[in-house]
Amino acid sequence: MNGIVSDLRAVEAGLSLPFSSGAVEGQVNRIKMLKRQMFGRAGLDLLRKRVLLAS
Repeated sequence: MNGIVSDLRAVEAGLSLPFSSGAVEGQVNRIKMLKRQMFGRAGLDLLRKRVLLAS
């Protein structure tokens, strides 16, 4: 609760403004999930291919 109170202006802006970063956050979460799935199993080349093919 203290975190919300300390940043009250940002919380109010997030709830009242028409802007949203939801689409971007969804892509970031998807890429992080792919990275976690492949951790220790393959190199960067395979991760890059999975990210591009999953789009």
